[in-house]
Amino acid sequence: MRRSSPALMIGVFLILLGVLLLLENVGLLRGGAELAVAAGFALGGVAFLWGYASQREWWWAAIPGMALLGIGLLIGYSTMIDEEGELGASLFLGSLAVGFLLVYLRTREQWWALIPGGVLLTIAAIVSLEPVFGDDALGGVFFLGLALTFLIVYLVPTPEGQMKWALIPAGVLGVMGALLMAGSVGLLGYIWPLALMAVGAVLLVRALQGSSR
Repeated sequence: MRRSSPALMIGVFLILLGVLLLLENVGLLRGGAELAVAAGFALGGVAFLWGYASQREWWWAAIPGMALLGIGLLIGYSTMIDEEGELGASLFLGSLAVGFLLVYLRTREQWWALIPGGVLLTIAAIVSLEPVFGDDALGGVFFLGLALTFLIVYLVPTPEGQMKWALIPAGVLGVMGALLMAGSVGLLGYIWPLALMAVGAVLLVRALQGSSR
């Protein structure tokens, strides 16, 4: 990062701070101080992301960069739009998830970053869907999101080769999520009997085939 970069960012922040406070004092803007704090966090995030973009060995800077940017978005959303809205929390969690995704995109050796990234993105989806979905459906979204995360770990290229072990948690979590989603829409009472009938039919066919030999 060039020497002039910190001075440039501090200068931009001070000008923005003065503008926001002035607008608040003349009655044209509410929450100017809070927005200034949000801008400070966001600018700190931009500084880390600048390091991530300019220095290849700074792959880790994407995580604090997106975290600070997410805090700025959360404060700004709560100040300007909705103090108690779930979307602000989803923006913060989604920003963290993007930070981990950027780590993997920089270097395939950091494939582990896909797991916390997927978990955070799943939680962000649950927080945003909570006012609409019931508990069973949200549980289904959670497990399906985790299943998709491990499926992606299995599919993406890594220096160690294909992560075949990831198919096991992907399958288990996928089944759990599917059952919870089915239960949330009242289908579970039909799925279990049909599953039992299918297993019974398979056993019956095998028994008949064995006796006919």
